[in-house]
Amino acid sequence: MTDTIISSATKEVVIGFDRPFVIIGERINPTGRKILAAEMAAGDFTRVAADARAQVEAGAHMLDVNAGIPLADEPAILARAIQLVQSITDVPLSIDSSIVAALEAGLAVYKGKALVNSVTGEDERLEAVLPLIKKYGAAVIAISNDETGISEDPDVRYAVAKKIVERAMDYGIPASDVVVDPLVMPIGAINRAGVQVMRLVHRLRTELKVNTSCGASNISFGLPNRDGINSAFLTMAMAAGMTSAITNPLHVEVVKACMGADVMLGHDPDCARWIRRFRDSQPPAAGAVGAPGEAPRGRREGGHRRRPA
Repeated sequence: MTDTIISSATKEVVIGFDRPFVIIGERINPTGRKILAAEMAAGDFTRVAADARAQVEAGAHMLDVNAGIPLADEPAILARAIQLVQSITDVPLSIDSSIVAALEAGLAVYKGKALVNSVTGEDERLEAVLPLIKKYGAAVIAISNDETGISEDPDVRYAVAKKIVERAMDYGIPASDVVVDPLVMPIGAINRAGVQVMRLVHRLRTELKVNTSCGASNISFGLPNRDGINSAFLTMAMAAGMTSAITNPLHVEVVKACMGADVMLGHDPDCARWIRRFRDSQPPAAGAVGAPGEAPRGRREGGHRRRPA
């Protein structure tokens, strides 16, 4: 079985086939968040710190840190954000940028073994990013698209993923340090997007034997009640073999879905994690009778009550 080990200076997280699902908090990302982008560009990281603490408290096992702000000094901002987040929480981080210089700036200050988000299948990109992964002993998310774009054919995406894994091995990076993103497309636009991902995740697990991750909220883009779609998607993706996802742990419904799926898949022995999290969190249902802890009274065996003699 494949285990991908990610660590901070003091804490280790293992992404693996028989391990609990790893939730990677997505909130430290200025894309689409104008206030956060302006604050980070101005050197104000108050909201970054608050988002980091809130996500860990909500159940995130790792945090994704992105500083993609147009016309800003992304390498410097990303490095500073990583240092701040590592100073206030011990969870491992995913260093997220499309700019190679920013990835290197983040890796240079990171304490532990980071997950780099990400590398795609273009030769130029592979030659730029993979040496950094090797140099800093990191793991990397491999996005299954290349210069031809994003194919709707899961077999084409599988071939791109296989190319990235094999190229990484050429650089001395083991397959266990490559986490493949099968690319989740909006199901409101592509009706078979969910089916495509499930098929691809299964192949990645059984044939390529690599761990997987994704930007889970992409699946529900443009739809109402996005948490419901995201939760359904994640439980099905986990059953297909997905082992981690970048998502919002502040959405309780999503966290519950992932933890419940872990129970069903046997990744939460004796339901211990579920019990610790939820045992005292819900009041008794309205109209419930009986003493606390008393089993509900149901129909007798056979479904019939015995008449008095």
